[in-house]
Amino acid sequence: MSETPLIEVRDLWKTYRAGDVDVHALRGANLSVAKGEFLAVVGRSGSGKSTLFHILGGLTSPTSGTVTINGRNLDHLTNAERTKFRRETVGFVFQKYNLLPTLTAEENIRLVQYVANRSKEFTAEFQQILTILGIDDRLKHKPRQLSGGQQQRVAVARAIVNRPAILLADEPTGNLDSQNAEAVLELLKDLNRQLGQTILLITHDESAASYGSRRIHIQDGQVIQPNS
Repeated sequence: MSETPLIEVRDLWKTYRAGDVDVHALRGANLSVAKGEFLAVVGRSGSGKSTLFHILGGLTSPTSGTVTINGRNLDHLTNAERTKFRRETVGFVFQKYNLLPTLTAEENIRLVQYVANRSKEFTAEFQQILTILGIDDRLKHKPRQLSGGQQQRVAVARAIVNRPAILLADEPTGNLDSQNAEAVLELLKDLNRQLGQTILLITHDESAASYGSRRIHIQDGQVIQPNS
């Protein structure tokens, strides 16, 4: 892994206004993530972990603090640049698969290529990824014809088809049974180990967190290192 962090988060605050009350979702969070790392981010509901992911993915801006990804300060990006950043640098996998029901698995994946103005053809490397994911023979099926585990694997494929620098997975096994959850986590581990994909996994489950090469905890909007 590179010595220069791919992700640098410094003194990150995010405050929401709820009626007459300020809610501090993040309270001075600090974090460094190396290229090629598989980081598990563990925390209870409301701890601030999803807010952190939304900021890292360029979906929302912090109240204060800095986020630097691949040497770029996200706060300095225009709206158009932020959109391009999300399209080219980050892949998202959520608990809900968010597949379009009228499209086949292949069409759901290719839609991301189309939006990013990428080649309509799958590369040989991506064909290998489809095999690793175990969905290479399910591409012509629509979501209703796929199991929950297969739909999540299609969502993973869609997230990485454009070779993003970072894969953000927010509770990707939350809707899966234990067998399919284990399969998806093993696949993420394979993508990290075999292809060097940088992965940040949000989870409240310590057993799921064990698949990461490192884990951190978020509590009350702050990042707590495991040895602190």
